[in-house]
Amino acid sequence: MILIKNCEVYNPDYIGKKDVLIAGTKIVKIADSIDIPLSWNIEVIDGYGKKLIPGLIDAHVHIAGAGGEGGPATRTPEMQLSHMLEAGVTGVVGCLGTDGMTRTVESVLMKAKGLKHEGVSAWIYTGSYQVPTPTILGDVGKDIALIEEVIGVGEVALSDHRSSFPTAHELIKLTEHARVGGMLGGKAGIVNIHMGDAQNPFKPLYEAVEMSELKLTQFLPTHINRNDYIFEDAKTYGKKGFIDITASSYPYFPQYEIKPSKAIKELLEAGVPLEHITMTSDACGSLPDFDEKGNLIKLEMGYPKSILTEISDAVLKDGMPLEVAVKVCTSNVTDILKLKGKGRIIEGNDADVVVLDSDFNISYLVAMGKLMVKEGVMLKKGSYER
Repeated sequence: MILIKNCEVYNPDYIGKKDVLIAGTKIVKIADSIDIPLSWNIEVIDGYGKKLIPGLIDAHVHIAGAGGEGGPATRTPEMQLSHMLEAGVTGVVGCLGTDGMTRTVESVLMKAKGLKHEGVSAWIYTGSYQVPTPTILGDVGKDIALIEEVIGVGEVALSDHRSSFPTAHELIKLTEHARVGGMLGGKAGIVNIHMGDAQNPFKPLYEAVEMSELKLTQFLPTHINRNDYIFEDAKTYGKKGFIDITASSYPYFPQYEIKPSKAIKELLEAGVPLEHITMTSDACGSLPDFDEKGNLIKLEMGYPKSILTEISDAVLKDGMPLEVAVKVCTSNVTDILKLKGKGRIIEGNDADVVVLDSDFNISYLVAMGKLMVKEGVMLKKGSYER
């Protein structure tokens, strides 16, 4: 059992200074004061002067590695548990990405299972950039309906020179299979869309909706802050559909990218509902830059900590309320992706919480009821980490 006392609780809405009791894997009680008999074997955390937020959910991570645009030596490594914990991330959604040819969805699934064994939460998207897309059981709907960790399809590339340029009918068929699979499996069945640099990038999504009974909310386009014209289009698209900001690429490409913390603020000012906005890291994904001839000229890699950095900047530099900034990586993600028991500090939910000091340093982190970070020190690392 773990008792967190005297902490300013953001569930993610601010609910005041509370005590929070964790037993097993769940949050079992939240109250102004909780007294525990001295005879109980319990870890007590003094949260005075600190803030308690839900564990962050990074919903676009290449957990089994990615990349390769510059040849075999440019393939990125798998996600390490320590990279999640140092970022305040207690849950991830894994995806394949560009390389649906030499990498497999099965490897992403096994990595997700491995992360779960290490104590955090993990889900995956089936598929990759390409359409027709690779699957495990031969159909995206079957993968979603029958495999516990699979919650949708992605990332499927559109408006990008690495895309297979699916027709509207191909995109509709893929999305309808994902939707029905989600209905059968009690999941979101959403299609995560990689947005490239082409002009009018949302056009394929509008066309698919116009030609079918689908809604824009069946898609989750990401990288919407990758350049100024895509971002401007996202201000319109986001009023009816979901949009995802990428956090990790900004430090490498500030000449192109809209800073993520600034992007949240500008989207809200443009009238995009807060509940339509998420932010993810694209961690372990390669972050390439190509010249006008299509030659690779630069290659970087993202890390999960970028989302905590941008939440911090949104609050400390851009003046955004913490409860607003935190929602894009907690409750908004769980609502859009239907991740039950996650993203909120409420009684009965999974015990995934982070204690932050005034400078947004992680003092404590609890994942599925287990203390992973204590007084700023990481207590657990991945199986092969030193």
